[in-house]
Amino acid sequence: MDHNHSEGEFNELVSAFFQGRMTRRRFIRRAAQLGLSAALVSRIVPASFAADDNFVDSSPVAPNESPITRERVAYLESKPYKDKTINVMVLRSAVGDCVEYHAPRWEEQTGAHVNITKIAIDTLYQEIFANLKGPGQYDAYQTAAWFYGDFFTSDEPAIVEIAPFVKDPKYPYWDPDQFLPAMKRLYTWQGKLYGVLFDADAQILYYRKDVLGNADYQEKFKSKLGYDLPNPPETMKELHDVASFFTGWDWNGDGKEDFGISLHAKVNEQGFFHFLTLAAPYVVSPNNKYFYFNPDDMKPLINSEGHLRALEDYVKFLANGPKEQIGWTLEQGWNVFLSGHAVMEPTWGDLPTLAQDRARSSVQGRVGATLIPGTTDAFNPITGQWDKFPLNVVGNTNGGTWHCVISRKSKQKEAAYDFLAFMANKKNAFFNVTNGWTGVQPAMKYEYFPPVGTGKVEEWENQGWDKADAIVYLNAYYANLVLPAQQIYLRIPGAADYWHELDVRISAVLAGKTKPKEALDKIYQAWEQITDRYGRESQKKLYAESYGAL
Repeated sequence: MDHNHSEGEFNELVSAFFQGRMTRRRFIRRAAQLGLSAALVSRIVPASFAADDNFVDSSPVAPNESPITRERVAYLESKPYKDKTINVMVLRSAVGDCVEYHAPRWEEQTGAHVNITKIAIDTLYQEIFANLKGPGQYDAYQTAAWFYGDFFTSDEPAIVEIAPFVKDPKYPYWDPDQFLPAMKRLYTWQGKLYGVLFDADAQILYYRKDVLGNADYQEKFKSKLGYDLPNPPETMKELHDVASFFTGWDWNGDGKEDFGISLHAKVNEQGFFHFLTLAAPYVVSPNNKYFYFNPDDMKPLINSEGHLRALEDYVKFLANGPKEQIGWTLEQGWNVFLSGHAVMEPTWGDLPTLAQDRARSSVQGRVGATLIPGTTDAFNPITGQWDKFPLNVVGNTNGGTWHCVISRKSKQKEAAYDFLAFMANKKNAFFNVTNGWTGVQPAMKYEYFPPVGTGKVEEWENQGWDKADAIVYLNAYYANLVLPAQQIYLRIPGAADYWHELDVRISAVLAGKTKPKEALDKIYQAWEQITDRYGRESQKKLYAESYGAL
């Protein structure tokens, strides 16, 4: 073989390897045949390729994916979806903006086009199911996890199981086995995976660790209430005491009155999740796992003594925050904490993530995170008894856990999955969870630190996070998801209807238009009608299955 021929082969060999058209093993073998030394080959082949011959960290044809299979690289070289269009319906919110953000990057790689339609949260459910029953022009929908049951009310599911796509290496790589179990449950139905990784909602308590740790405030608190300032609160009584103590005076020194707590309670804006989260330890306990219905007859439990006490206590928080909060959206509620005017907020992981944005936040590096405070007694609505506990703390996955599913009617299922999997690829998924504007929280083990997962604090710091904020956030978020007592998410058919009735009536209580007992009794009656409409026996079966799958 002459020198020019050999040099040409070498250049082609290196090009094929780095473009992902050749495995590491084949590259080494061919390099040896061309007479390259082992030392030279080791300098050419990065160590990162050694773990798995079928993966590369990057490729010119897939600059927005990592890791990537070699089959994926070869597939993209053909521009497989050139001139094809997919239509995706998303929530008009941060999570919808995040989908829109990724669309042009996927289009660049594939040659396809994505049409994004944004729908307000108060009509998204109706729009999705009207489209499924009608023209079906959308290929994918961004759904809340509580919509799931209604996708399965017909003989044939309205959405597509994605396991066959996940197994095919030509699509963007993501690993469903990396899901935390509590979150994977919200992407599945009866053991089958339908949703593609995106969001992972749960509510915990965020607080100003510098304020609760202030020696002067600790002294004042003890003088006024007779016990040490909780840092952080562990019981609902402590939560109320701390919220009340820090309300109505200028503890941040800017000349304005500040608050103990901030909420976002606007109807049709997911405000009802505050009540669900804070009510959980009054009802759910080691002795009772049922919060919504009696599994024997599907009679609602919502007007039990435990739910009533929870709602009465929930209303008391209104005096410890801005009076406008009963009409606030999520961002309006978060802004009070982010601007340094509230000590605590029970909410989603958006809050500590947004706190890292210094253009919006004055609290970076001062954010604490902990479990939702518990109770020392909980009502068991099945036995009708109050049970005593040293401390009853309950975990939750409350929220939308917004993610996309593929319509059974789609004529572009492959392209639709490709786009959704692109956003689920580790490089993009990690970007989503570390940037607050996306509205996305961590679902995967690789996003958490050892021993839970394989994440590294430095990766979060590289995204602009304060180290201590990242550690305390992820530790508390995970601890919430693995608590023995959990408020199980409602996903049976009609969940959107059940929760709408709850939302409207809880809002009426907060506005002073309805008494708590009257509101809960009305919710009970409305839920009975919904259950009868969907079929009591089928609802009972699915409700029992939702607990049996744990």
